[in-house]
Amino acid sequence: MTKKIVLILGNPDKETYSGSLADAYVRGATEAGHEVTRYNLGELQFDPILHKGYKEIQPLEPDLLAMQESIRVADHVVIVYPNWWNTMPALLKGLFDRFWIPGFAFNFDKETKKLIQRLKGKTARVIVVAGTHSPFKTWWQFGDYTNEIQYGILEFAGLRTKVTAYGPCERVDDKLRDKWLAEVEALGRKAY
Repeated sequence: MTKKIVLILGNPDKETYSGSLADAYVRGATEAGHEVTRYNLGELQFDPILHKGYKEIQPLEPDLLAMQESIRVADHVVIVYPNWWNTMPALLKGLFDRFWIPGFAFNFDKETKKLIQRLKGKTARVIVVAGTHSPFKTWWQFGDYTNEIQYGILEFAGLRTKVTAYGPCERVDDKLRDKWLAEVEALGRKAY
């Protein structure tokens, strides 16, 4: 069964190993017949700052509206980003602050006081790239650095999410980097 996939490259610079992993995922998915819509964070036009917090919802720029619509009709969402200071890049967090809002990703029922997950039934894959430390060493020293995106953002809105972490990308040989690219391409073929 073919799927509609949205891939977000969360590194503002697409000429990176994160970008190569995103390319590999897209290549595998399209070769398998899946429909992929890709967004490169550094090419999107939007203000990542919530100037009034959530007291007011800022009007969404066209790129954010297009991304929301792509995710609405998608079966699977993939986010690839580097681990910077044990979290996602600030611009990626700003993206979620702006477009992952009530009415799109979730709502709160004022009467029942319950969360309504508006993206339930979709799946997600997060691919995190570590530069200088292994993902396990980072987790051991600092705790779960994917908790925010997996549970606080994606699963909060109803997406069943899997996380894959690679690294230390700056301290391994090309043979291992190529193995990781092949693994990600295989994930793309399966739309997983």
